[in-house]
Amino acid sequence: MDKLSLALQPNTIPSLVIEAATKYSNITAIRDGEESISYAELPDRALDVTKGLLNLGVQKGDRVAVWAPNSARWILAAIGLQMAGAVLVPLNTRMKAHEAQEILHRSGAKVLFSVGDFLSSDYAAELEKVAPSCLEKIVVLSERQAEPSDNMLEWDALIRLGSTASQERLFERLLSLESNDASDLMFTSGTTGKPKGVVSIHSACVNAFREYVQVLALKPGERYLVINPFFHAFGYKAGWVASLIAGATILPEQVFDAETVLNRIESERINILPGPPTLYLSLLAHPKLDRYDLSSLRVAVTGASTIPPVLIESMRTTLGIETVTTAYGLTECGGLATICDPLSPSEVIAQTSGKAIVGTEVAIFSQQGHALAQGEAGEVCIRGFHVMKEYFQDTKATAETIDADQWLHTGDLGVLDPEGNLQITGRIKDMFIVGGFNCYPAEIEAALAENHQIAQSAVIGVPDERMGEVGCAFIVVKTGCELDEAELIRWSRERMSNYKVPRYVRFVDSLPVNASNKVLKNELAQQFKSEAALGTE
Repeated sequence: MDKLSLALQPNTIPSLVIEAATKYSNITAIRDGEESISYAELPDRALDVTKGLLNLGVQKGDRVAVWAPNSARWILAAIGLQMAGAVLVPLNTRMKAHEAQEILHRSGAKVLFSVGDFLSSDYAAELEKVAPSCLEKIVVLSERQAEPSDNMLEWDALIRLGSTASQERLFERLLSLESNDASDLMFTSGTTGKPKGVVSIHSACVNAFREYVQVLALKPGERYLVINPFFHAFGYKAGWVASLIAGATILPEQVFDAETVLNRIESERINILPGPPTLYLSLLAHPKLDRYDLSSLRVAVTGASTIPPVLIESMRTTLGIETVTTAYGLTECGGLATICDPLSPSEVIAQTSGKAIVGTEVAIFSQQGHALAQGEAGEVCIRGFHVMKEYFQDTKATAETIDADQWLHTGDLGVLDPEGNLQITGRIKDMFIVGGFNCYPAEIEAALAENHQIAQSAVIGVPDERMGEVGCAFIVVKTGCELDEAELIRWSRERMSNYKVPRYVRFVDSLPVNASNKVLKNELAQQFKSEAALGTE
């Protein structure tokens, strides 16, 4: 390992693993159920995967996919394939087999790591039925009832296969890794259109999340509960990669359940708990919240659109979290563009996503492509080392998204304050127009969050003959509270401009979310459309 640490080029994810083995040797790197892997053990465990992949014929630059929930083996597979010089292709666990097949086909993935026992499905078996011709082998990460076919390889069999790989060949591959090599090919969620493959490089990830670790002052040995899925930058890069940099202990969680998470915080003394606003709202709304000891929590990071100030205050006072901050990013910039200094005033943390990370720029552009002054609303654009290399095999889409001056056009709407803090006001495609007035769902949702009877809300624009569009609010009421449509509309009129007040209200038990806990507004729109067709609007 000493030879590798001297020879490996810095600023690659494999180099982080080698460095961490020395810096944090006695600290647990990953604890997953009964399995515990120390930082000292982590390189050899990942290299066992690398050797297996070399003997499967994986070449530098080949794409290798992972379609599985968060686990220790997910991380070992990812690091192992990256040590082999391959490109990680994470697949959304909510995909069906045919959707996964399309991503595998488009990426040209040679090997897939998958599971046989998640959400009552045998992912490996379902994918095998529709596997694209490029896919040569499926490595099964978990136990399966059925015997593996000729196209499948069990995890232990992959490790045994690698035992014959020569050290010379292994070192040659490792030493060929460069910081500007592609680290991952991540397909956007596709909730608003066909997913596009985002190609990112190692150094962009490492440098961005060194800044993340520094801003949050993450400490060696702190326990990081990673609920955000590993197929998403929030779980992968801000999750286990950030932990490698900090020397934190990674505790994967497969599916979010508020009571399970509260139990884990108490029993495993969790220190770090990032997540989208819906995660914290669900914890705060849990009827047994006051029975749990959450005193170990130190750091929380959230993001997405405008965060209700009341949520930030509740995270501090009710959940007792010392460091609460917000950040902003998207897949096309590696998941991190701005972050709030946790020492900023509470209103800055509540109302903005902070300033651009070191070495990058954030600007607001008009529809005509002109930079706007501070305080003017427009499209958020980003420029810097962390912007994606390209959309995979899509030069047209790349050129449409990254302009000639290297600005990445995000499709998000925002404003910069005089100090350079970014406030996200919504998505360009989410905005709706009521009688000529622009309405931003995030702004209305932030206002609704001030109603103490509301656990969660989601606002969409729906057609209206007179006004063009009006708002429809989908509301989850807190346990033990009662709220009706007339009361909510009356409450809203007292606090919002008339055009922002939702015309329709739908009370629901829960909001549809994807595996990243982002609300699926396209499903809400379809629900409203179906009701309208039945004449029940």
